[in-house]
Amino acid sequence: MQVGAVSPSVQGTNVSQTAQNAFGLEFQSLLRIILTQLTYQDPLKPLDNSEFVSQLAQFSQLQQSQNLNDQITSLLNAQSATQATSLLGRTIDVNLGGNLISGEVKSVSFTTGSPTITLETSTGQTISSISIANVAQIRE
Repeated sequence: MQVGAVSPSVQGTNVSQTAQNAFGLEFQSLLRIILTQLTYQDPLKPLDNSEFVSQLAQFSQLQQSQNLNDQITSLLNAQSATQATSLLGRTIDVNLGGNLISGEVKSVSFTTGSPTITLETSTGQTISSISIANVAQIRE
């Protein structure tokens, strides 16, 4: 029985890191800006309550999005690890440089953050550090 190709897992981007890269700010820094804004506001023209509440709601949404993205990233990493370990002992075909190579998965490594496999071909050749994204087919 043949099973279709293994699709690589998508690595999520960290929203907090993205926001920090885009604005150079973290959530705590944004809260300090609001506090500074309140401290130095003109007493004759105070900040509108609805505007203040709106800003707090936006910051709360940002924090919730950051937490959700961190959890999704963790879930994707776990899924990728499970996918790679399920290949242990199985015969697979991998596409390396345009060549289709068959062999048995002997080990899985997580040294680079994403799983890589070691393959032993029918001729006894060992090929290491193969990304699971290169798996073209899984054989029974």
